[in-house]
Amino acid sequence: MQEILSKTDDPKSPLLGQEFFELSLLDTANQLGTRYCIRQARAQWSEIDRAIMWDDEQRDYFWILNEAKKRYAERRLALAQLGFIYSDMDW
Repeated sequence: MQEILSKTDDPKSPLLGQEFFELSLLDTANQLGTRYCIRQARAQWSEIDRAIMWDDEQRDYFWILNEAKKRYAERRLALAQLGFIYSDMDW
């Protein structure tokens, strides 16, 4: 599961000054079983590079899916409290 969170859902809003977060729940199988990763990364328009630049990547790893889902929900709630309430999964 992967979603992009933003403060606006207006597709005509200029990218300059906007900030986005990618929040994802990934799974990787290995010889010990399946490990789950919650990944959060911030994106912001860079006028110098004339592109969206990604930074501030954070990862949490879990062996139990329910724990990973709980952490995903906690991170999503924290971002919503910062105003990132619009998700590309809602479109």
